[in-house]
Amino acid sequence: MKNLTLVIPAKNEEENLIFILNELKNINCKKIIVVNKINKKIKDIKNKFKITIIKQSSNGYGNAIIDGIKKVKTELMAIFNADGSFDPKFLSNIKKNNLKKKFLLASRYEKNGKSDDDTIVTYIGNKIFTFLGNLLFNLKITDILYTYIIGKTSNFKILNLQSSDFRLCVEIPIEAKKKHFFLKSLPSYERSRISGKKNVNELKDGLLILFYLIKKYLFKFIFLIK
Repeated sequence: MKNLTLVIPAKNEEENLIFILNELKNINCKKIIVVNKINKKIKDIKNKFKITIIKQSSNGYGNAIIDGIKKVKTELMAIFNADGSFDPKFLSNIKKNNLKKKFLLASRYEKNGKSDDDTIVTYIGNKIFTFLGNLLFNLKITDILYTYIIGKTSNFKILNLQSSDFRLCVEIPIEAKKKHFFLKSLPSYERSRISGKKNVNELKDGLLILFYLIKKYLFKFIFLIK
């Protein structure tokens, strides 16, 4: 997979990074690690592994991914979280799909998909947001909040993503659909987070995502009736 780069947002994930980089070391691809600060642990990790480290320009999960996308030079890229929950086996789908006009979206809720990290709150929330995304934007996907996404780098850049926080999760499929890319949900296994606290605030970020969906739909509706 020499033509693939993994963009890995890694705020406060130093301990988990070591695990995933060891797991990924036999996958021949580039890795861009996006951090909120470059401390001694991060420098030690950089010296141990063949990776690129960049410091994000602002705060937030979305900002880290956007900054990472800007640095990718390979033909293909994937978003890959640093907490150990993403299963590298999903990357094998690259060999089975033509990604010219397509994004592959990992889904915990397709047949043979699974999550060891879901809570009842995140499960219900995701089902609601996925339903709204499909209803309002005709996305036809099964897992709108899971950002394990593979596509052509040029297609990611065309999306011109703007969300600096977790709203990016829904911005990607909405913008991709708007630009007439095909979204394909494929089953994936979400493992339990290795260690440390989640960066997501379920209530706060859930409300932000809800308001974002409503706002984007209203803009779409106003545009259609003009």
